[in-house]
Amino acid sequence: MDILKIENLSKIYGKGETAVKALDNVSFSIRKGEFVAIIGPSGSGKSTLLHMLGGVDRPTSGNVFVDNTDIYQLNETQLAIFRRRQIGLIYQFYNLIPVLTVEENITLPLLLDEHKVDKQQFAEVVKILNLQNRLNHLPNQLSGGQQQRVSIGRALISHPAIMLADEPTGNLDSKNSSEIIDLLKMFNKTYNQTLIVITHDERIALQADRVITIEDGRIANDEVIRP
Repeated sequence: MDILKIENLSKIYGKGETAVKALDNVSFSIRKGEFVAIIGPSGSGKSTLLHMLGGVDRPTSGNVFVDNTDIYQLNETQLAIFRRRQIGLIYQFYNLIPVLTVEENITLPLLLDEHKVDKQQFAEVVKILNLQNRLNHLPNQLSGGQQQRVSIGRALISHPAIMLADEPTGNLDSKNSSEIIDLLKMFNKTYNQTLIVITHDERIALQADRVITIEDGRIANDEVIRP
């Protein structure tokens, strides 16, 4: 079953002679539970692609289907709600709310939806992330690795259709990088969580089931590593 389907996706910035085509007629699909790495040189269009997949920036043309919903047919309010419920985003620089505790940051998507927090599920996620003793801490009281664990918890708490990670280890040392990737892989395998990672790190890419290479806004290669 395809959880994500991209059809003829293009993104052009600017007009006329100054126009830049960041994405050029990109099409592919991703199955539920797949771990896909998207790689490419700086300026290749991979971050633009992530923004399109995550509902953060609208394409110039083309369609993005997440769990059979054409997300860019939604209005801004509908898209914001869908993104919060169905797309888990993990950024290089964590993007935590500085005045909220660890617990509040993790449960924020549920609270914004006025949904009750499943205490058992929350406890399970926090235990896996090894944050049990940090729940009342603020982000500035945590290490970089701990902050990234909080952002993973926030991305997962709503059971999203897809989880998107944009250079999730780019701000971490090698030890914390390895631990974060191991956590993402564990959620991918244990919970069948679809995972898409944008990375420039070949070592991370080679741990994925599939690697998509973007060059000059187009797919240069799409290789299955683990069927």
